[in-house]
Amino acid sequence: MMGTDYGWALLASLIAAGVTTIGLFVIRRFEDWGHHHATYFSCFAAGALITVSFLHLIPHALGMNERAPVYLLIGYLTFHLINRFIHAYVCDRTPDTAIGLIPLLGIGLHSTLDGVVYAITFSVSVLTGTLAALGLVLHEFPEGIVTYILLLRGGFSSSKAWWLAFVAAALTTPFGTFLALPLIHQIDAKMLGALLAVSAGALVYVGATHLLPLAEREDRPYSLAAMGCGVFVALGIILTHA
Repeated sequence: MMGTDYGWALLASLIAAGVTTIGLFVIRRFEDWGHHHATYFSCFAAGALITVSFLHLIPHALGMNERAPVYLLIGYLTFHLINRFIHAYVCDRTPDTAIGLIPLLGIGLHSTLDGVVYAITFSVSVLTGTLAALGLVLHEFPEGIVTYILLLRGGFSSSKAWWLAFVAAALTTPFGTFLALPLIHQIDAKMLGALLAVSAGALVYVGATHLLPLAEREDRPYSLAAMGCGVFVALGIILTHA
């Protein structure tokens, strides 16, 4: 039978999914505004993803698995190859498709791992899980918005972008928790460290290699400020999580 701590883990993952969904409803309501400021969302996302990767995910992965740099490289190269595949076999019809799909995959992987983290931390204690959840839930609201905006930029219709963002940024979190709960005693620190490193490699690719060049091609007056905001928001999340 599922213990009380597991019930708290499921509740936390559902709250995280709900926060992401609220963000998606907000940006859908103000869609024209989102289109107009899409470049700023890209810069914000780049700053946030790079900061979270280098200051949170990578250090944690290194502490859990001594081979984390190898998995970091695997994550980065895997998403590079996915990007090349999309450009070669998908983008003939919609040239900007990769702008939406690559971040979608990276955020989907990251959100799934968030769900795994909920399962692991609440299996230690309710207090440990709650402290971890405070930091994780904070980033869910902008995560859904950024995913939706980037899908729109990739040429997806507003309804398709909304549902894809909902699946990738919201549903994957409780899915990760459901996936991890039956296997909770088989997931050790080394395995979680490897998964975190792969996720970090994917998000570094999305932020540094994918989003920043896109933002640099579209010279907007406050793009650097938007990136700085992403960095500072990520720092706030990291400090709260710590």
